[in-house]
Order: sequence, then structure tokens, then C-alpha cells
Amino acid sequence: MLRRFTVLLMLVAVLGGTWLFAAIQSPPVVATAAQPAEQMARAQDTPAPPSGENLTVYAAASLTNAFTEIAALYTLRTGWQVDFNFGASSALRTQIEQGGVADVFASADTRQMDMLVASGLNAWNPEIFVTNRLVVIVPASNPAGITTLRDLGNPGVKFITTQPSVPIGQYTLQVLDNMSADPAFGSDFRARVEANIVSSEENVRGILSKVALGEADAGIVYISDINAAPPDSLLTLEIPDQFNVLAQYPIVGLADAPHLDQAQLFVDLVFSPEGQAILGHYRFSPVLTPRPLGMPLVPTAS
Repeated sequence: MLRRFTVLLMLVAVLGGTWLFAAIQSPPVVATAAQPAEQMARAQDTPAPPSGENLTVYAAASLTNAFTEIAALYTLRTGWQVDFNFGASSALRTQIEQGGVADVFASADTRQMDMLVASGLNAWNPEIFVTNRLVVIVPASNPAGITTLRDLGNPGVKFITTQPSVPIGQYTLQVLDNMSADPAFGSDFRARVEANIVSSEENVRGILSKVALGEADAGIVYISDINAAPPDSLLTLEIPDQFNVLAQYPIVGLADAPHLDQAQLFVDLVFSPEGQAILGHYRFSPVLTPRPLGMPLVPTAS
């Protein structure tokens, strides 16, 4: 059954522009199209998984909802279950480098993937499968009275983020630097916001949770995260293009993957029209040309 969602919009004019606030409820369930017969062949030829063995995917926390839905479709088509390890991309990359056993790695930035590739842990060349954008969130009660981006630098605002080693933390600093270069914010804007940081969370979902609970006045998350918050718990403040950053998400199968063939099937599904539609439903920006299932991946150059 499809779940309905409602969007409450408030437009507040600021700096000659319009900022969009939204209180958002859960999204409807995506109904995916039936798989064409010629695309079913590869999945049907997949051997049954050995007893007790599942595909293991390490993925950025912001992919939790979308990848869980893609995994359900993957299981339906292959019979393989998927075990996920969702977290900060930097922490996941470190776990893999330290011997963590996984088949697929999906990062929220190219920096962590580049470091993994530099360690020789990739089975083929990583590919960007989706992009994302950033948005400011505040509790629905908005106790700090934040109505403009400039308000993030007001004294006493409780702002939360992550360490800069985590992609969302690094992206947040880039956004603050972009704003600081604008005279309307002032060159010290980043410093004023950083002075308001009261907590550094492990990943973006930690930011989302604390702001939704009212334990912080504001944070910056990916736009794809906001539907994961409890209904009517958040207001959002859009970040204009000139200040925003485009987060690129690469994915790869791992050199030491126990189930590399299954890893390729999962990556194929992520890039397929069905996978890209699921990602788009969760407000990611899909790649421009989804590829059909079964398209071979580019092997790592020897």
C-alpha cells in the first residue's frame, strides 16, 4: 500500500530571494517496473547462495533508506540477502583497510574512494552512481528563531556537524567557506558558525536525529536525509546554488570480496533504471544515463 505524504510550505523572503521551509512526512513506497525478460537472464542464472552467506555492502549512512529498498529488489531477483554496514564513509573505508570483509563499498565522496583505490582494495574502477545536495535543518519548534542562513552565525545558536574527515563535515565547511566569501555574510561567517558547534556526530544521521529531537538548533545534512526524520519534526532551509556543493557518490566492488560476481550484480542494479528511480525517489540526483542490467564494468588497469 502506498503511504501518503504531506508537505507544509512556508516561504520567507530573505536577501531579495525566497527560502523554502518544509515539514516533511514519510515518502510513499516506490513501485518498481517489472524487469524485462532479457534483463532477467543474468539474475536467473545466479547460483543459490551458500548456506549462511550473504552479500555484504558498506555504504554511506545517507544511503540507508534507498539502498535498503534496492536490496529488497536485489533479493527478489537473485535470492541473495544483503547485509549492510551503514556509517561515515571515512570510518567504512578505514574498516575495509583494516581487514573488514565486504563485497561492495559506496562512499558519499570521492576522497574516501580515492584513498581506498590508492590502497589497491578495489576490484574495478569506481563509478559515480548518484549525486546529492546539502540543506540546513532546524527543529520544527525552531527555538533559535532561525529564518535565514545568516542566522547560523548568531551567538548562542547550537549547531552540530561531524568531524571534517566525514564527508558531510567536509561539505559543510565548503558551504561555510562559500558563504564567507559573500559580503552579505561577512568573511568571519565560518568562524562564527564554528564557534556555535556544540557536538560532532559520527555521521549525517546523527545530525539528523539530534536536530529532529530538538537537541540542537541547526545542522547541515543531505537533502536525501530529510524524509528519514520523524514526520513534522523538521523545517528545512535551502542553500542556494552559489553556496551549495554537489556531493558525488562513487561505488565499487572490492578486490577481496568473497562474492565478487554478486557484488557486480548489485552494482548493476544500482545503475539500472529501477535502481536510479529508487535513488531519485529519495531525492538523490540520479546519473544522466542509467545503464541496462548486465553491462560489464571496467576492470582495474593492471
